[in-house]
Amino acid sequence: MRSDLSARVAAPVAIAAPHTAAVAAAERAIAAGGNALDAALAAAAMLSVVYPHQCSLGGDLIALVRTPAGETLSIVSAGAAPADILSIARNWTTMPRQGAHTVTVPGIVAGWTAIAELGARLPLRAALLDAAETADRGTPVSAGLERAIDSRVEQIRADAGLAEVFAPGGSMLREGDSLRQPALAATLRRLADDPRDIYDGVTAELLVEALTRAGGTHRIDDFRAHAAEVGSPVEATIAGARWFAAPPPSVGALLLGVAAAAEDASENDPARDPGNLLLDASLLGVRSRAAHLGDPRTGPASAAALLALAGAESAMAGESPAHGDTVAITAADAEGWGVTIVQSVYMTFGAGMLDPATGIVLHNRGAAFSLDLASPARLLPGARPPHTLCPVIIEDDDVLVVAGCQGGRAQPWILAQLIPQLRDPAVALGDTLARPRWVIGDVDLGHAELTFVAEPGADDELVAYAESIPLPVARFAGPDDSAGHVQVVRRTSHDGFTTLDAASDPRADGAAVVVPN
Repeated sequence: MRSDLSARVAAPVAIAAPHTAAVAAAERAIAAGGNALDAALAAAAMLSVVYPHQCSLGGDLIALVRTPAGETLSIVSAGAAPADILSIARNWTTMPRQGAHTVTVPGIVAGWTAIAELGARLPLRAALLDAAETADRGTPVSAGLERAIDSRVEQIRADAGLAEVFAPGGSMLREGDSLRQPALAATLRRLADDPRDIYDGVTAELLVEALTRAGGTHRIDDFRAHAAEVGSPVEATIAGARWFAAPPPSVGALLLGVAAAAEDASENDPARDPGNLLLDASLLGVRSRAAHLGDPRTGPASAAALLALAGAESAMAGESPAHGDTVAITAADAEGWGVTIVQSVYMTFGAGMLDPATGIVLHNRGAAFSLDLASPARLLPGARPPHTLCPVIIEDDDVLVVAGCQGGRAQPWILAQLIPQLRDPAVALGDTLARPRWVIGDVDLGHAELTFVAEPGADDELVAYAESIPLPVARFAGPDDSAGHVQVVRRTSHDGFTTLDAASDPRADGAAVVVPN
């Protein structure tokens, strides 16, 4: 049973993703005997082909996996800055926004491998070969990809690799046109034989050559040094449920901090509007993010401070806008597996570079570094930049919610708005995802200062409260990509009966499917 946006049946595997081709790949994996991990990995690999403006083999990955034993694990596969980066960055006054110097080592493939090793039934090779076939054969350009192309026309024309793929013959691809990527197909087949090839094989050598030609300081040793980090998540108990998120450099702890602060404030002052309390907590989250998010291996980043929403008065200005940066894939099964994968190229089409030899779009996650030596996000050799990627798992005795979203720096506020309703089995997931949302941001939303931006139909009382703070208020023209593409699955247990639900955000090009026996 399936629908374009949501599905609900008693069944063993559920999957949600922002593109129908990714969901179809997941269905093929399930039909081949795969579990939730296999379904999510098949979708994730396919998205690197059909949604290259948002994720690619040249990007990063952060994920959470819940095992049938009830343990939740964090997978952080975020790449680091080159060892020689300071040789060229010493005299910078601002971080570059695109180009070779913003490219950190791509972590996505190592992340897929780490997830597969936790309990996938099928070899990762199957997902990569399926994606390679689509890259070779071609796939219709989606509405979302057309919007992305239109937003980056000059960037595409300026890069030979991007132009070859997205403007063949000089004309930008349109919705329904065939997107063919033979070089990417060849790379995917190489990785199917050996996923480490992107770190210490032919693929790595080709990427280093491309980056060196573009002025980068990357060396093959930078790629060889990368490994996914599998470990314990950040955890908090909120409204009677256990919430799990990835540790820094992921922003996940901030989501938990915002949700906990809003819940605590509601308990202390139940007469106040919950939406107002969530906005107050999100505003605290803005300054906490600036003060405490970064790589704990190389700077003073602190998950505890993010959970506490600690931080001095600050704004988010200084980072690049990150529209269209991310995809989320969520899956769960009756066996007990749950997985949320969030993968990204940061800005739309990342660094504005597609290597023609490999077909890989390279991300610009390094643009999020700070040149302030006191910042937890400071640029250092081997450091990982702060990450917007924010997968989350919430569980109590009866309900498991597995969620993730696109939405740049707004991901914590987007998810915090939705999760209370997503936890309620009486409320259809698709109905919750279709409701109008609000976000706060500055340059990431096209505003010079921190601004509250609402979709049409958002709560008028909350808008009035934002104006009273005072906080500048703006409106989206309609449902907007910047309000996030949320993907969610839910497993509900009652009287020994398990029900799986799935829903895909109507703002994306996706679908949700629940696959029966």
